[in-house]
Amino acid sequence: VGRGRGTIWGAVRSAVLLVPQDGGRMERGSRRRAELDEADKGRMMKRTIIKDWKKKLSYFLQNSSRSSKMKSNKVGKHHTYFRPSPEEARLWSEAFDELLANKYGVAAFRAFLKSEFCEENIEFWLACEDFKKTKSPQKLTLKAKKIYNDFIEKEAPKEINIDFQTKSMIAQSLQEATHTCFSAAQKRVYSLMENNSYPRFLESEFYQELCKKPSITRAAQGT
Repeated sequence: VGRGRGTIWGAVRSAVLLVPQDGGRMERGSRRRAELDEADKGRMMKRTIIKDWKKKLSYFLQNSSRSSKMKSNKVGKHHTYFRPSPEEARLWSEAFDELLANKYGVAAFRAFLKSEFCEENIEFWLACEDFKKTKSPQKLTLKAKKIYNDFIEKEAPKEINIDFQTKSMIAQSLQEATHTCFSAAQKRVYSLMENNSYPRFLESEFYQELCKKPSITRAAQGT
């Protein structure tokens, strides 16, 4: 009887030990499926973001073109944004300044930064460029305060990543704003974009498409 009981309890213990092993395999399988689902979601989200910033870029350029046409009717000049040629687009890869000197390039880069959730950098840089062109002392002070409120102060809606000392210097200069009060911050943001976002933009799908020569159809060849 003792041996029988020992045999029975041994079988029970063996059965109990098998349960965690099967459960472990099931748990690993569930975890693997969850990881694959997350990967699929990540890829879908990336495609959605790229598609979204392409639409926004197209919308931005269309509105800019309409606005330019309206202005051109007043001054007698035409300033519209045309899609750059592949040769022109390739120039953007030679230097960051080449990209910033092109209206279409700036719009494309801005849309790209928006897809990376850091569009405040190019917006700050553009605000500084506009600020430096301001001639009226009164407007200069108003624009300086707006830039500070939008980009510099703590928890600003578009706060940029600069050090505390630079922020303090800007805050002190607001009382008597000059064209150079944002120079240090603008250089910092320029360097940040040039060394980080700019290389990624050059590798982006949209930029690569701009650099491709359009395919010639048979119908076009026959004309």
